Amino acid sequence: MVAPEFLLGLVLPLILQAHKSADAGFRFASYIDNYMVLQKEPAGAVIWGYGIPGATVTVTLCQNQETIMEKVTSVKAHSNSWMVVLDPMKPGGPYEVMAQQTFGRMNLTLRVHDVLFGDVWLCSGQSNMQMTVSQIFNATRELSHTAAYQSVRILSVSLVEAEQELDDLPDVDLPWSKPTSENLGHGAFKYMSAVCWLFGRYLYDTLQYPIGLIASSWGGTPIEAWSSGRSLKACGVPTQRLISSDFVSGPSKYSVLWNAMIHPLQNMTLKGVIWYQGESNMNFNRDLYNCTFPALIEDWRQTFHRGSWGQTERLFPFGFVQLSTVLLDKALDDEFPLIRWHQTADFGYVPNLRMPNTFMAVAMDLCDRHSPFGSVHPRDKQTVAFRLHLGARAVAYGEKQLTFQGPVPEKIELLADQGLLNLTYSQQIHVQRRDKRIFEISCCDDHQCKWLPAPMNTFSTQTLALNVRSCRGTLVHLRYAWTTWPCEYKQCPLYHPSSTLPAPPFIASITNRMLA
Repeated sequence: MVAPEFLLGLVLPLILQAHKSADAGFRFASYIDNYMVLQKEPAGAVIWGYGIPGATVTVTLCQNQETIMEKVTSVKAHSNSWMVVLDPMKPGGPYEVMAQQTFGRMNLTLRVHDVLFGDVWLCSGQSNMQMTVSQIFNATRELSHTAAYQSVRILSVSLVEAEQELDDLPDVDLPWSKPTSENLGHGAFKYMSAVCWLFGRYLYDTLQYPIGLIASSWGGTPIEAWSSGRSLKACGVPTQRLISSDFVSGPSKYSVLWNAMIHPLQNMTLKGVIWYQGESNMNFNRDLYNCTFPALIEDWRQTFHRGSWGQTERLFPFGFVQLSTVLLDKALDDEFPLIRWHQTADFGYVPNLRMPNTFMAVAMDLCDRHSPFGSVHPRDKQTVAFRLHLGARAVAYGEKQLTFQGPVPEKIELLADQGLLNLTYSQQIHVQRRDKRIFEISCCDDHQCKWLPAPMNTFSTQTLALNVRSCRGTLVHLRYAWTTWPCEYKQCPLYHPSSTLPAPPFIASITNRMLA
């Protein structure tokens, strides 16, 4: 007969081992942590994690030791994951979130504290999104302005690639935190994203409730790395090839950053996304960007809506920065303008039919030829973020009577007898200076076309006349600011009079119009 002591000696280590493995297996998703911001009403925030298959998980939201709500679910066998959707909450806090796993007689409890409810924004793209607060103009002053913004919480995703879609983040560089001068300026191109932080800060100034900011960006990366295979296939993107470009220094393999740095966030309930990318596509699949960018937006929207069980809006607001400037060889001067144009799906403005519920910050007038990080990295991120937040207030928050974009022409009329091309704008214009070269006309004669300057002539509050007498043939196209470096810092010719919003670049057809 076997002694009971011997059996106990065999069984006890197994029990302890089972408890240890259960403890190790029961956890929140990697980004659910102290100090986080969860999406407020009308959506419900998603809480999820991993556990023992078949175990019961009870999620409790508490405030001052009082239970606000309780949600019960079980761990799925195929994924070892569990997930609940909280009831919609008003903005505010702090709260504690507790998750308890019950499996037989085994009980394990997880807690995160100082949780706020507000709006959660994801910030992504390449190096201009990755630039930290320590790299921008007036960095010292900006880094010191944190005390009033302790309800703007920040998280920065680690730089990771993956060949397959991941369900959870492998790592975070900065877990959910209150802002400090140290974590806002933690080295060049590390964390925290200046555009992301300033955007959230401006929103907080307006909304006066908590804002959660998640930075997930990597410098020198093309849009293909941030896109799923589905969206790339929809645009007919050719098979992977070697990229030879000065503007591609980060991962360029298709979908590797989507897989590792975006897809793992899909269960999170978001308010919206802001995006700053495009430089790395200047010489890579540039002519497809008018498809790949709208396709990325659509695919991200589908994925986050589905992953959050419908809590993230199907057409959540998506803001982006139109490319700024860079000092380039004159022979390459058409490439940045084309990306800027393709960023709007070739409309010249947003929102539009192909890009609904989007907003754009024009940045072509924010050049910085003396930037220590290269002219492609202008240091004025305050203006970029301010223009973005105006778009968010109008598009995402429905603020009426708010000017959030510069003037765009709605009518182009040839006055042939006067040798003028008359532009009527959709809103009032402020002519800061008359420029002789920033407007150009495509003039065609004997099947040959060339671009000629169209000097700015007379103007009124909503119209502008261009001198087109230099064209002796047929006027085919008109374009504005169609160059990599259209003006010096905040010195472009056209702005909206009640703001500092520049008129965006455009190209427009003028069909079968001849000068006498």
